Amino acid sequence: MPEVSTSPFSYRDDRTVPAFDDSRALFVFDGVCVLCSGGASWIMQHDKKASINFTPAQATLGRALYIHYGVAMDESYLLIADGRAYTASRGYLELSRILGGWWRILGVAVLIPERFRDWAYAVIARHRYRWFGKTDYCMLLTAEQRRRLL
Repeated sequence: MPEVSTSPFSYRDDRTVPAFDDSRALFVFDGVCVLCSGGASWIMQHDKKASINFTPAQATLGRALYIHYGVAMDESYLLIADGRAYTASRGYLELSRILGGWWRILGVAVLIPERFRDWAYAVIARHRYRWFGKTDYCMLLTAEQRRRLL
């Protein structure tokens, strides 16, 4: 399930999806998963151009986007970029493109067949709570990071 949308900005026509600033990419992550929240925090720290906004899947916007794209929250995060939604390994390749700089070198992963990349992603996603745990609290964010949390 690499790209889940073929119609750019389709969420704009869906009344159940709250309006949001889509001039930047949006990373929708599982806010109770320690691995996922930590990953979102890591992306925030390394996104020097502040080109990505964030929202937890449990928030109104996150839930609406998961429903709009027909993706189960337990299957993957969502990356909305240029009006299109990406998941699993394809989303991380798109993320490395957005981050730019030396992160683009991760694009060599495209040489690995997508079904193998997505299989590895699915194994981790399926076991993430057991391996990494859950949290009931939000991590402490800097003022700049809070501004990017939708």
